[in-house]
Amino acid sequence: MSTHHVNNEAAEKSAADILRKYDKESATRIWEGTPKTIVTVITALFSVYCIWSTLFSTADIPVRLTAFLGFSVIMGYMTYPASKKHVRPNYIPWYDLVLMVVGAFCFFYYCLNYYKLTMVITSASKINPAGENAVPGAVFYLAIGIVSILIMAELCRRCVGVPILCVVGALLIYTFASGQNLPRVIYTMFFGTDGLMATPLQVCAKFIAIFIIFGAFLERTGVANFFIDLANSLVGWASGGPAKVAVISSALCGMVSGSSVGNTVTTGSITIPMMKETGYKGEFAGAVEAAASTGGQIMPPIMGAAAFLMSEFMGKPYMQVALWAILPAVLYFAGIFISVHLEAKKLGLKGIPREKLPKFGVLIKDIYLLLPIIVLVWLVAGNIRSLAYSASIAIAVAILVAIPGRLRADKKFSKVAKNTGKMILESLSAGGKSCITVIVACSMAGMVAGCITVTGLASRLIGAIVNLSQSIPSPVLGLLLALILTMLCCIVLGMGVPTTANYCIMASTCAPILIQLGIPVVAAHFFVFYFGIVADITPPVALAAYAGSAIAKSDPMKTGLNATKLAIAAFIVPYMFCFNPSLILMDQGFLTAAQGILTSLIGLFGVSMALEGFFRSEIPAALRVVSAVAGLLLIYPGTVTDLTGLIGVSAVVLLSIKKQKAA
Repeated sequence: MSTHHVNNEAAEKSAADILRKYDKESATRIWEGTPKTIVTVITALFSVYCIWSTLFSTADIPVRLTAFLGFSVIMGYMTYPASKKHVRPNYIPWYDLVLMVVGAFCFFYYCLNYYKLTMVITSASKINPAGENAVPGAVFYLAIGIVSILIMAELCRRCVGVPILCVVGALLIYTFASGQNLPRVIYTMFFGTDGLMATPLQVCAKFIAIFIIFGAFLERTGVANFFIDLANSLVGWASGGPAKVAVISSALCGMVSGSSVGNTVTTGSITIPMMKETGYKGEFAGAVEAAASTGGQIMPPIMGAAAFLMSEFMGKPYMQVALWAILPAVLYFAGIFISVHLEAKKLGLKGIPREKLPKFGVLIKDIYLLLPIIVLVWLVAGNIRSLAYSASIAIAVAILVAIPGRLRADKKFSKVAKNTGKMILESLSAGGKSCITVIVACSMAGMVAGCITVTGLASRLIGAIVNLSQSIPSPVLGLLLALILTMLCCIVLGMGVPTTANYCIMASTCAPILIQLGIPVVAAHFFVFYFGIVADITPPVALAAYAGSAIAKSDPMKTGLNATKLAIAAFIVPYMFCFNPSLILMDQGFLTAAQGILTSLIGLFGVSMALEGFFRSEIPAALRVVSAVAGLLLIYPGTVTDLTGLIGVSAVVLLSIKKQKAA
C-alpha cells in the first residue's frame, strides 16, 4: 500500500472523527453488512417518499406532516445513538427501539385518524381530562401529544444539539408561567399547526427536503472537487493562494451543503493543510476555512436551502430573494478575501507553483458538472416550473452528468449502469439521512414560534426594544441600539442551530422587532439571518471555528476570534442594509447602487487594513484607528461620509506606501 493512500485514509478518518465531535449530524450509528443495506434502503425510500409527497400528494397538510414526522422518528432513532458509548457496529439498545416504535405510533396514529380527530378535538378543553367538555379518550390524546413532543425533543438532543432545546425549554417554562395549562400547550404544539407542524416544518416538507436530496445528488457528481480544482486554477498561484482557494471553494461548496461545520471539515481537510504548508498559522488557516464555509450559507442561489424559507416567510418570489442575496454575499467574501490577501503580504507568503495547479483548459471540459445548478436556476427564474418540480428535474440532470465520469473510469456499459445505480441509491440514502436533522430542527423551531404566539411574547419583546430605542433623543443612535440588541439575540439564539431552523427562529422572534422599528421587511430578514448564521464562528459556541481548529491543530478560541475578525463584513453589512435598504433592494437606479457598492468595498478594505495592521508596510496603531473609522464612514451611506472616509483610507494607503519606499 502506498504512503499516499495511507495518508488519504488517515485524513479521511481524521475528518470523520472531527465531524463526529463537532457536527451532531455526523455522530451516527455504525451499520455493517445486511443491517447497513436495510438502513440504506429505508432512508432511500424516505427520499423517494419526500419527492412523491412534494410533487403528487393531495392530502391535507397535517396528514402529510405527521407522516413526515413519523418516518423521521424511525430513521432518526435508527441513525442517532443516545451517546458516543453506543457507537459500535450493528448495535441499537432496546430502549431506543421502544422510543422509535412509540414515537412513530403516535405520529402515524394522528396521520391515519386525522379526519376523525378533527371532528372530535376542536379545542384544548376537549383533551383536558379534568374539564367538563372532555371527550372520551382525552387522557389518551393528551398522552400521545406529550409523548410525541418528548420523543422529538430527545431526537433533537441527539442530532441537532442542546442549544435549541434550551431555547424551547425556556420558552415552554415561560408559557406555563404565563398562565397556559398543559392541555392548551399540547393542543397548540401537537394537534394544531402552530407548534411542531408550524410554518418551518411545512416549508421543510414542501421545499427543503427535496433540495437537500438534490444537494446529496450534486455532491456525488464530483462538483465539490470541481469547485476546489477551479479555485486552485483561478487563484492558487497568487500570494497566499491556498487561503484564497479556501475562500472561493468553500463559498461554492457551502451554498449546496447547508452545514457550516460539515463544509468546514469537508473542504478544510484539503485546504487547511495547504494553507499551513504555505506558511499561514494554524489559527488563521482554520479561521479562514470556518469563515468561508459559514458564508456559504448566504451564497445564492441555494443559500443552504434557506433561500426557500426566506421566500415563504417574506412572501417574495424565490428568485427575487436570490438576487437580493448577491450583494451581501459579494461584500462578505470580499471582506474575507481582502484580509487573506493582506495577511499573505504581511507574512511574505507565495502561491502554489503554476505547474502544480490544475490547468484551466483541462478543467473547463468538466464545466458540464454545473448543469444541474444552471437548469435549476433557469427553470425557477423563468417561472417554467415550480420549485419542487425544478428540483426534481435538476436531480435527474445530476444523475445524467455523473455518467461521463463513470464512462471515463470504465467503458463497460454494465459496470457504468451498476455504478450509476449505486450512486442513485447512495444519494437517496444520504439525502434521507440529511433530512432528519432539518426536519427535527424545523419542528423545534415551530415550537419556538408556537410558544411566542400563545404567550404574546413577541409583542412584549418588540415593545420593550422599541420603547428603549425611542427613549434615546437621537433617532440614529436609538435605531443603532435596537439593532445591536437584536444582533445579540440572534447570535445567542443561533448558537449550534442548523441553517434552516436558525432562520426560522430568527424570522419568528427577531425580524418583527426590526419591522416594527420601520426597517423594510427584506432588510430585517437579511439582518437576522446573517447574525443567526455567524453564531457558528462567534465564540463561545463557534462550532465551525472549533471544527477548523481541530483540523489545523490550533487553539480553538484563537481560531474562533480570528474567524470573527475575518468575517467582519458579516457584522457590518447587515447594518448597512438597515440604514440604507436601497443597497439591497437596488431601487435607486444603477449609478446610485454602483456607488454604494464601490464605497462599501473600499470601506471594507479600510476596515480590513485596520484589523490586519498592514498594507505595504506595518500600519501604526493611530493610523489603524483612522483606517477603521474611515472604512466605517465609507460603509455608512451619505456623500459627506463617503468623501471623508475616502480621504482617510487614501491617506493611510499613501503613508503606508511612503513608509515602504523609505525602508
